Amino acid sequence: MDSDASLIDSFEEWLLHQEKSPNTIHTYKSAIQKLSYWLEERNLSLRKLSHSSIQDYMNELEQEGKSASTIDKIYATIRVFTQFLDHPAIADNIKRKEKEKNIYQTAPEFLRADERTQLLKDVEKDKDIRNTAIVHMLLYTGVRLSELCNLDRSDININGQIGTVTITNPKGDKKRIVPIPKDALKFLKSYLETLSQDYAGPLFISKQNNRLTTRSIQYMLEKYDINPHKLRHTFCRDLIEKGLDIAVVAQLAGHNDINITKRYLINDD
Repeated sequence: MDSDASLIDSFEEWLLHQEKSPNTIHTYKSAIQKLSYWLEERNLSLRKLSHSSIQDYMNELEQEGKSASTIDKIYATIRVFTQFLDHPAIADNIKRKEKEKNIYQTAPEFLRADERTQLLKDVEKDKDIRNTAIVHMLLYTGVRLSELCNLDRSDININGQIGTVTITNPKGDKKRIVPIPKDALKFLKSYLETLSQDYAGPLFISKQNNRLTTRSIQYMLEKYDINPHKLRHTFCRDLIEKGLDIAVVAQLAGHNDINITKRYLINDD
């Protein structure tokens, strides 16, 4: 947004008056520009920055796999920006990812076999074709929630009983192709049949034909007492238990750091 761009320029000038170093100014400006892009995608702006939008942004950064230290740095920058806006209170009491002494010593939580069976049974019982397809995609492709929301119909390729999904990471600079297991493919096909044959828009849409938001899917999942992180963790754990090479699992999960993937090797039993 032009108004955001001019505001960021004013922020840069303010930082100069605060005698910040060129490197610090560059870092702060870059972080606020990314926040601006994120807001713009949601029809929001920096000029109307609020406590809830800052919290949502922190939640999404965590969902994207950003480390606690990285999120803290971004949050610190936003706090400085709110001081520039003369509204520092909107950045108060923002919940953020907790730092762990050693994140590689704790295995992520995942669904046990009986929990997965019950979840899928509960979801299918509600007979909502779209939501059933969403849960199966999250569970069997490991797609991040933000990535799922950004999927378009063209990202799905189905050839008979074989299906793949092309997933673009949140930054939009990397793609990965993940197979869709036949169980998930069955429900995805059923959902696609509810769309017109020439449909080429967002894959998962609301009743108003708008792209589903991360918040709306999180709200849907709460009904089943599950979160998208646990479904993604279950996907990764399954691949490890099936004996796939750790590098392959990292590639399918979209992990930039293989140490993140190694957490799934830990047995907490």
